[in-house]
Amino acid sequence: MYAQQNNVTLSPTDVSHSLSERLQNLHDSILERMPGVCRIACALYDNRTDLLKTFINSTRQGHAIDRYEYPLAMSYELSELKRTNQCRVINSIAEQVANGSEHSKWLLEQNYRSSFTIPMTNGQHFVGFIFIDSVEDGYFVEPIQRDLLLFTKMITLTIVTEISTVHALLATAKAAKEFAGLRDFETGMHLERMAQLSRLIAKTIGDKYQFSDETIEHIYLFAPLHDIGKIGIPDNILLKPGKLEPHEYTLMKEHVIKGVQIITQVLEDYELSHLDDSKLMRNIVAYHHEMLDGSGYPHGLKGNEIPIESRIITVADIFDALTSTRPYKKPMPIDDAYQELTKMVTAGKIDPDCVQALFDHQQHVEVIITKFGDSPD
Repeated sequence: MYAQQNNVTLSPTDVSHSLSERLQNLHDSILERMPGVCRIACALYDNRTDLLKTFINSTRQGHAIDRYEYPLAMSYELSELKRTNQCRVINSIAEQVANGSEHSKWLLEQNYRSSFTIPMTNGQHFVGFIFIDSVEDGYFVEPIQRDLLLFTKMITLTIVTEISTVHALLATAKAAKEFAGLRDFETGMHLERMAQLSRLIAKTIGDKYQFSDETIEHIYLFAPLHDIGKIGIPDNILLKPGKLEPHEYTLMKEHVIKGVQIITQVLEDYELSHLDDSKLMRNIVAYHHEMLDGSGYPHGLKGNEIPIESRIITVADIFDALTSTRPYKKPMPIDDAYQELTKMVTAGKIDPDCVQALFDHQQHVEVIITKFGDSPD
């Protein structure tokens, strides 16, 4: 059974909490009118990798599935929902869902009886899906569907607003570079590799640091902003083929402070400074050049004074710099880069858990480097 999605415009929910908390609050409101809704979950789609990724959820019965991703092309039904922008109702999960994927197995184990799947879109752009489940057979009759579409429009708008802000910030930084004639060697592919490597590390160490899917996704989204302050650094310093002179290095280090100023201003302009995740964004920009032994800059922080999200970005950035072509060097072979990271861990400079995450997923790392490699000039 399919239901055509209505085009309803509602304001986003209160933005004083994380997206996960806002979804839980909205779920409370839904339960007052529709007590059979026991789970609401949002999955985001990444068109660069074709992956559908768990993001936020409010689960009142059963346990949530997290840190899960699945190629959308592997699911014919979900691919069709994306193509047609239609919703899907499953009246009897036990009879209609085959135990094929990890997600299907998990769904059947929760004893959910029926489900409602809604595509999230931003104009013509597909964002992901909202999955809603009930422990009652055939719960999602048409009146329930209509009410849920109103609520889910609020969820979609809130998610799209936050993600669009980050994308707009990246686009603004790119435009500023081009307008100023800055040809930073850190290409778009470098930023993409950085994001992918950061997400891989965050997923791997997620249990130890109790990362939610929302936190992991925000690390992925915010990673490309780490060096945004370089739009204020002159081209002759950014692209200098040799070692920087002391006064040039001092100027280069100012990109961190400039980056924090840019991020702070944008968050204030968008009225997002109070969001929990805005702190994570600032930390990535402010501390990604700090070293565990205190030898980094600009603050000389040590050990756990450096937020874990910043340590993740540091390792991803160093690894990609080692394995990439720069004006002053050729790319280092991956095995040599791993050895260099090991030396830095031994010297007490970078986070061993983050480095170990790359070691543990060497095949995945090689896929990222190959898939998002820089095009030859």
